[in-house]
Parts: sequence; structure tokens; C-alpha cells
Amino acid sequence: IMKFSIALALLAASANAFSVPSAPRTATLLDAYKVAVVGGGPAGACAAEVFAQEPNIETYMIERKFDNAKPCGGAIPLCMIGEFDLPESTVDRKVRKMKMISPTGLEVDIGDTLKPDEYIGMCRREVLDGFLRDRAVEYGAKPINGLVTSIDIPSDHKENKDSQYTLHYQKFSPGTSVGTPESLSVDLIVGADGANSRVAKAMDAGEYNFAIAFQERIKISEEKMEFYEEMAEMYVGDDVSPDFYGWVFPKYDHVGVGTGTVVNRPAIKQYQKAIRERAGDKIEGGKIIKVEAHPIPEHPRPRRVQGRIALVGDAAGYVTKCSGEGIYFAAKSGRMAAESIVKLMQGGSRLPSQAEIEDTYIRDYDRAYGPTYAVLDILQKVFYSNNGAREAFVELCKSKYVQQVTFDSYLYKKVQGNNPLDDLKLLGETIGCLIKGYSVAKPDQPFSNPVESMKRI
Repeated sequence: IMKFSIALALLAASANAFSVPSAPRTATLLDAYKVAVVGGGPAGACAAEVFAQEPNIETYMIERKFDNAKPCGGAIPLCMIGEFDLPESTVDRKVRKMKMISPTGLEVDIGDTLKPDEYIGMCRREVLDGFLRDRAVEYGAKPINGLVTSIDIPSDHKENKDSQYTLHYQKFSPGTSVGTPESLSVDLIVGADGANSRVAKAMDAGEYNFAIAFQERIKISEEKMEFYEEMAEMYVGDDVSPDFYGWVFPKYDHVGVGTGTVVNRPAIKQYQKAIRERAGDKIEGGKIIKVEAHPIPEHPRPRRVQGRIALVGDAAGYVTKCSGEGIYFAAKSGRMAAESIVKLMQGGSRLPSQAEIEDTYIRDYDRAYGPTYAVLDILQKVFYSNNGAREAFVELCKSKYVQQVTFDSYLYKKVQGNNPLDDLKLLGETIGCLIKGYSVAKPDQPFSNPVESMKRI
């Protein structure tokens, strides 16, 4: 018996001495890794779509309102239609003409440089977002109609890959306004929950400055809608915004009329009244069918990745200055983040580290679009700062070269302008327009809101 016991002990010891590494984690051996995408707008839906196509990743998409219509001008670039395989049903209008209106009423029509098949797509967010969400669900994402209220983040989540995040949320059923508390433990989180992101707050992503965008959807007569068949309007002046622009963008059977501001948010309704007045007869007699307001980030958050939590879209701060565009960059960041993470997970066999996500998703996104953000930031500071500069901006839009560079940069998301001779000529025209603009512009009205202007989210 003693010899038999010794033999067993030796056998066990030898087995330990020559043990092989454990097999990679796969869905056949253990539960698949779980990913929660918080938010179901373009950023969240495009991220969820990528994750859902991976068999070893279980994807959840949490959205408070699946019929949500975010306050938004709704413009999308031509490249987004093909890149994200969007059907024509998601585009209400194909804008091929833009009318720019200066503080003194100078009107400049742009769009002559567009090719017959080029346009800016105008969409309703409830239609576009709904399509993207439905597609993510078709690929296998599990939708949860819920509002995330808090997230438990383990203290060792950056080092311990076995740690999980627990999301606490209120789950809503159709027809109910009161949710029931639920929780979900996951291995990775993508925060796509907008400017007021609870994921960003939970991960200590830091604060950013923000604008308030205000829009009224106005139903006008079919006769008046004919003017906006392929036309959008942009109004500049300190009456409609001290640091942005007012707009009239065509939708399916109505127009979106709105404005935005960072520096004087308390006066947003005053600016909205002014844009309605500037539009004048073109929307006269229209019925306001919906009023919308929402914060818009002004720059990326200080920290966009913490452990295995990554931010995309508005939650990350991906809205451009000058144009205020965010839809394309939301969808693109959601897709880029998910594709980078999926690749790092190697078929669902491992979890990525914070450094790996930063060295792929964040690095690639900033390389691709950092120049665009920088150029538009400069343009906003130069041309939206006072009425003289705004007059110059509209005057410059008469230049075919300016129109060509502007539309190409917008439609295809690449900073254009590589003709040295034309660029030098443009510099001279800019100086001339600024001199002329300052000579005819009325002074900006002073305002002061030192407390409100310091608020961050």
C-alpha cells in the first residue's frame, strides 16, 4: 500500500512538473467575453454591429429610447452613404446648394463646384439611428431598453483581466415610464452615451466645454418647401450666435431651424428667435412641430480610455468646430474602436489592455482626423469671432476655389487644398475680405456670463 501511495505521489508530481499552458479562452470552453455598448446612436450602433459579428463576443446595446430623435441638424457627408452602406431611405433630402447669409444680409450661393452625383445628405436622426440600431441587432447585438444609472469599476481593472464591470440600469418595458432595476456584468464597455455620458463620469474621463444646440422643426407649406428642395441655409451674425451659425436645413416634410453657442448659452432662446426672424418669409406661417435642445462637446475629453472602457462619439468629444459636425465622426469612431478591440481580442481569446486600445483606436483616430479638427478650430476662431470676420467669411465663399476645397473636405473627410498658387491667392483674398468686412460690419453686442461660461460637463 505504501509503495502504491508513493507511486501515486510521484505520478502527481511529474504531472505538475510537465503541465502545459491552459488553452485559449473560447466560447466552446468558457462563456464568451461580454461587451456592453452604452448608447444606441450612430457611435453605439456602429460599434455594436462590429462586436456582434464576432462569434466569441456577447454584445449588449443599452439605449434609453429606441425611438429617440437627438436634436441635430442632420447633415451627413457623401462618403458616409457608401462607407456605412446606408440605403437612400435614410436620406430625406440631397442638398446641392448652400446659401450663406452675412450679418448685413449679403447672400452667397455655393454649390456650383459639385458634380452631378455629389450632395450633402439631410436625414432625421430617428430614421438614421433606427436603421443603424436595427442592423446591429440583426447581426446579433442584444438590445436593452434601459438607462444606466451607475457602474461598478473594480480598483484593479487596469491590471486584473479577470475583473468585470457591473452596470446598474433601469430597464423599461414598452408603454411604461417607470423602470425596474437590473444589473449586468461585462468584460469591456464602450461608452457611446452622448455629451452627458455616465460612462465618462464613471471612468473619470475628465470634463469638457460644451455648446448648446437648439432646433425647432417647422412644418411649412409645400410651396415654401420647394425652395428647400435641394437648398440649405447658413446665417452668421451675433444676432443668431456670437460664436457659431444659425441654420435652416430641409427634412422630409419640414425644415429644421436652429442655432448654437458656447460662450453665451443662457441666451440661446434669444438667438433662436433671431434665426426665425432672419429666415423671414421663407418659413412664415409654419407650425412648430418639435422643439429640441442638447449639449454638444467642444473638444475631446482628457481621457478617452480607462482600463477596458473606451469612449466614442459625443461621449469622447468628437464634434468639429466651425461646422459642428458629429454624425460621421460618431459612426466612424464607434466602428474604429470596435474593429481595433476585436482585432486585439484575437477571436475572443483574450482581453486588450488600456495601452493596447490607446495604441490602436486612439492613435489611428487622431492620426486620421486630428488635422481636420485643428483646421476647423482655427477657422472658427478666425471667422466666427465678430461680425467683421463673419462678413469676410461669407464674402470669401464667392471664391470657386474656397467652395471646391470646402465641399471636397466635407464630403470626403480629408483636408483639401494642395495648390500653392491658389493657396497664396486665397491668403490675399482673405486679407482683403477681412478689411472690407470690418469696414461694413456693425459692432457685436456685448454680453457677460462669467459663471455660466465656466461650466463644464
